[in-house]
Amino acid sequence: MTEIRMLSTSGILGYGYAEESLRIGMERKPHAIGADGGSTDPGPHYLGAGTSFCSRLSVKRDLKLMLLAAMAAKIPCIIGTSGGAGGEPHLQDTAALVREIAREEQLSFRMALIHSETDKATLIEAVNAGRMRALAKLPPLDAATINRAERIVAMMGPEPIARALDGGAQVILCGRSSDPAQWAAVAIRGGIPPAVAWYAGKMLECGAEPSVPKEPDCLLVTLRDDHLICEPPNPIRRCTPLSVSNFALHENASPIHHTEPGGMLDTSDVVFEAVSDRAVKVSGMTWVPAATYTVKLEGVERAGYRAISICGTRDPVLISQIDSYLETHRNKVAMKAADFGVPPSAYRMGLRVYGRDGVMAGWEPTPKPMGHELGFVVEVVADTQDIANAVLAMARTSMLHADFPGRLCKEGNMAFPFSPSDIALGPQYRFSVFHTMAVDDPCAPFPIEYETV
Repeated sequence: MTEIRMLSTSGILGYGYAEESLRIGMERKPHAIGADGGSTDPGPHYLGAGTSFCSRLSVKRDLKLMLLAAMAAKIPCIIGTSGGAGGEPHLQDTAALVREIAREEQLSFRMALIHSETDKATLIEAVNAGRMRALAKLPPLDAATINRAERIVAMMGPEPIARALDGGAQVILCGRSSDPAQWAAVAIRGGIPPAVAWYAGKMLECGAEPSVPKEPDCLLVTLRDDHLICEPPNPIRRCTPLSVSNFALHENASPIHHTEPGGMLDTSDVVFEAVSDRAVKVSGMTWVPAATYTVKLEGVERAGYRAISICGTRDPVLISQIDSYLETHRNKVAMKAADFGVPPSAYRMGLRVYGRDGVMAGWEPTPKPMGHELGFVVEVVADTQDIANAVLAMARTSMLHADFPGRLCKEGNMAFPFSPSDIALGPQYRFSVFHTMAVDDPCAPFPIEYETV
């Protein structure tokens, strides 16, 4: 029976993991080591700005330990969705970090960069050929939306990663990739059936999350022809049937049907069995190939420029009439902005009220749960940063000094925890492309570049 062992260090490169967990995991002689490097969870900003949501310092620490372990064991080290979002800036920044570590540690290896930022002309051609389908209730993709986008990435499946392994790469940095794809690539290439390979990828994509207690750390998965076994190397953690089955629901629209590039993982008949007090065997999954191979596209466009201010009040008289106070506040800001020649169409102002409905907003099921203090995040998004800053300054002044019935305070109504009180956040982005593109060749959108480091 074929056996493949793979070690995932954490859910996101840069989240950290116990060095001892890595040492114990490497003693099990895995065939590959890796980590997912990104996600859409932090929102559209990082894809648009070309920056990472993890610090360079933490990513370098995690990556250095992984590279040293992989080179010593002569196994591949694979990073999915490099740099947090998988665009070209993210891929290049991660590659620069790898080269820096190699120089400092005197390492030498063959590295593959798999690009996923997609040429706009190619995408428009695909639109015209009818090969696009909208996701997330978005409208059909058109040339105007593509051209407005700051950056668009395609999400690779396992095929480009397997091709890079075939090309002799010891370190593989992926642009945007399906979270389980890097693991499925190693397993399928090693002879494991797709169903087991993809399920293992689902377990490994977030490191030790299928174990308890939950914390960023390593996970070892052993795959055989008809099952897999999940076990955390760290002795303080353990996988249980409940923890593994609970994690299997992670980020899926359906609890049993998981759509991936090239097909669907069906977990209707999966069985979870404890093989020890720390390890769980999973079996019974099936793989249904898709009639047409599609890749997901993710793109963002600039929606304006943002500025925020954070403040709070503990005044019971003000809190008792907060709705009317905020309505008056909105009207005053609109009038002041108009006096300065800023029409309502040039900006949007938002107010989050923490202590009432700041988290759930209109979905808050508990009517008016007022505390003894309220916190406010005042947000302005405008066509330019100057307009956003100007309107926010008006909003901050109004929040601070506006009068209200029964007011006893003759100075400021709000407490500001920070100086400066007004924080310019720069460009704001929104997701504009969440579509799938049918392709004839799963590797075609993902060119591979090799180098000797």
